Amino acid sequence: MSGTDTVSVEATGETVGEAKWAALRELEVLVPGLDRDSVEFQVVAEGERGLLGVGYTPAQVIASASTTEQPPPDDSSDEAHIARDFVQRVASAIGASVAAAAKERDGTVTVTCTGADLGLFIGKHGQTIDAIQYLANAMARSQGYQYDVVVDAAGYRARRTATLETLARRAAQRASATGRRIELEPMTPVERKIVHEVLKDDPEVATESEGSEPNRYVVVLPRLLSG
Repeated sequence: MSGTDTVSVEATGETVGEAKWAALRELEVLVPGLDRDSVEFQVVAEGERGLLGVGYTPAQVIASASTTEQPPPDDSSDEAHIARDFVQRVASAIGASVAAAAKERDGTVTVTCTGADLGLFIGKHGQTIDAIQYLANAMARSQGYQYDVVVDAAGYRARRTATLETLARRAAQRASATGRRIELEPMTPVERKIVHEVLKDDPEVATESEGSEPNRYVVVLPRLLSG
């Protein structure tokens, strides 16, 4: 059964207009196909410039939008049930009102969440959802399972995958042009796999993973430095 939820975000800026613009950009990440005209704003603080222009109190707004979501189909496999229940418990622990459903395919369990608190669940720059995904994979490994867990909400992973693919190709260009190794930001195992897959057939570069979890990262090397 589908339902209508309200997604709200808080944002700040030097002016109310800048704060509203920042909130709209964040809502567009959380609500695919967002109708900007339907967004409701609550001004929490107008903002205030400091004496002689030195320092200021930022303007703050809360932006809200309604979204109608269809709960994703669930899977009957044991792996899917374990991952789904774990993510649901973590979401409840952080106070995020979301509903989790899971599906297993080709050794990967994808847990998709819907609900009113997707902003809280995803977190700033995806930090919270990435942390939940890392914990879910750590839980699976600690219990002897060999599957990967992907935690998704509001199409976040598709956008993150596109970002990682662009990052990987740019790093490959830099490595090839400079002849130097390029170290990328720390990533989860699932995200590192995306980078490796994107560049595996590139004749000019190779990739390796270095470091220890949770700070393990991908290195892009010119072929002359690899091996």
